[in-house]
Amino acid sequence: MQKYIGLFFSVLLYLTACKNDKVPTGIIEEQTMIRLLTDIHVVDGSIATVPQIPDSLYKYGRNKYVAVFKRYNTNDTQFKKSLEYYSAQPEKIQQMYDKIEVVLKAKVDSVNKVPEKKIQNAVPKQ
Repeated sequence: MQKYIGLFFSVLLYLTACKNDKVPTGIIEEQTMIRLLTDIHVVDGSIATVPQIPDSLYKYGRNKYVAVFKRYNTNDTQFKKSLEYYSAQPEKIQQMYDKIEVVLKAKVDSVNKVPEKKIQNAVPKQ
């Protein structure tokens, strides 16, 4: 019995030690996935401003997601498969989200920053 237990753990160790870095077919390339996820999160943010009435998310959100997927020549099935693949690799998905965070922060900063001259010109002088 101990021989089989030892064999089981040896095989288990061998299988876990062998890493396959090959990306399966149908997975969205990493840089494209970063841009796609960035756009998905922008859509998520825009949908959050829609009043929450029944079917409002479906009515307003579906077309936005379809447009994003069309822009990247993909669909929701391929997106889900790719997200599952990258999510199974915690270090990789963390690195991807670090990049996404930088891009989203830059977008928010560009929207929130109004040039000082425009503010001064908008305020009436007394």
